[in-house]
Amino acid sequence: MDVNDRAELDRATEKVFALDPSITRISAGKTQHEYLTDEPVFSQGDPALAVFYIQSGAVRLTVRSVEGEQAVISILPQGSFLGECCLAGQAFRSATARALQRSTIVRVEKQALMDLLRSDPEFAGRFLTFTLTRGISIEADLCSAMMSPDSMASTIGKTCSNLSAFLDSFGERGFIDSKSIEMVLHASLMSIVLHDDGGF
Repeated sequence: MDVNDRAELDRATEKVFALDPSITRISAGKTQHEYLTDEPVFSQGDPALAVFYIQSGAVRLTVRSVEGEQAVISILPQGSFLGECCLAGQAFRSATARALQRSTIVRVEKQALMDLLRSDPEFAGRFLTFTLTRGISIEADLCSAMMSPDSMASTIGKTCSNLSAFLDSFGERGFIDSKSIEMVLHASLMSIVLHDDGGF
């Protein structure tokens, strides 16, 4: 696990709810599996038929564009759910989930979790709070106007050295300020993105 993954995992751990006792009450439609580091839990494009719960360990979520570029969208610690979009009708996985370290993950069939949500209002409320909080956190990370070069490199799946040439070029044009600890994106860059062909 690299430094960026460890920092993101530490930050995410603070937002996790203790939901494990409710999950243990599910008797049918539940299996448990041990995953090795970097082993896939599910892949982008797979059928979305179940929700997963991280009993121990951590998971990295990534997406891959049609051009083949990969980006990390979230690091999920112990106590997190993933793949819950199937509950809202998502037919196929929109991201790839891989174990960030040796992990124990519980797979809960979609119908089994829906039954638990209907029968246990307290669990349903905590589950909703968890999913909304995580969604807001991911959105904030993607939309923030201030981020460190390390965070940007991790998000787009590049190293800092590969990113530095672009940052230098953008800085010379006045689009960003990366001289301080935090990198500030100026409105002029958004104008180029929206109205130009991106000829960089």
